[in-house]
Amino acid sequence: MRKTGAHCFRGWAPAISGAVCALLVTALAATNARAELPAEDAEGWNLSKETGNIQVYTVDQDTSSFKAFKAVALLDVPIENLMAVMINPQSCIEWVHNCIESYAFGKGDFQDRYAYSVNDMPWPVTDRDYVLHIQTRGDETSGEVIMDLNATPNQLAENENRVRVDRSDTLYRFIPEGDQTRMIWVQHTDPNGALPGWLVNSLLVDIPVRSIQALEKVAATARYQGFRLVYDQDGQLIDVRPSDT
Repeated sequence: MRKTGAHCFRGWAPAISGAVCALLVTALAATNARAELPAEDAEGWNLSKETGNIQVYTVDQDTSSFKAFKAVALLDVPIENLMAVMINPQSCIEWVHNCIESYAFGKGDFQDRYAYSVNDMPWPVTDRDYVLHIQTRGDETSGEVIMDLNATPNQLAENENRVRVDRSDTLYRFIPEGDQTRMIWVQHTDPNGALPGWLVNSLLVDIPVRSIQALEKVAATARYQGFRLVYDQDGQLIDVRPSDT
């Protein structure tokens, strides 16, 4: 975990800002007690930031002091590239802000699997780790792919040097538009630890912007070219494979 040597509020501000971004960016979902994510078309979404091809909206949550966000972006890469990134269990390190460790564990497949990741938190905040249940579905007719990522904190033993984040909801929707892909990202996180809601909310809109910008660049690199989506006889997405297999 990085140390900054900050000794006053002004010195702590960059560290706290980075910590909040790192804590919130990883897509998670809560346990049975979690609240429902706000619908993509729900009333109350307010445009909070627009940067290039990315729009970020936020909305208050009745049961939490932390807002939910919705990011909408048109990425200049095909959906096959993006899904190739998503199936790589180590890709968190490439595009998720401050992700320093990521791997798959347990038995699973493309549609239903588990992953573990760690976010580096600037001092004095303790690093956060995440245990994710990832479910992916897609339909050949519409071409859309939807991912739900759910926190399952008890699937792995906790590390005493890290704080396990266990309450959050995330949905990714990928919609092909020719050689481009529209991405919709809805998330609400109730982070562990003593981070005030006003501070988290003030930084919330930067999280998806940084991550989506990185994702677009990563998906355009050579290692994620040449993949195809594989469907079963019912037109349901079952895998992503290299085009030559």
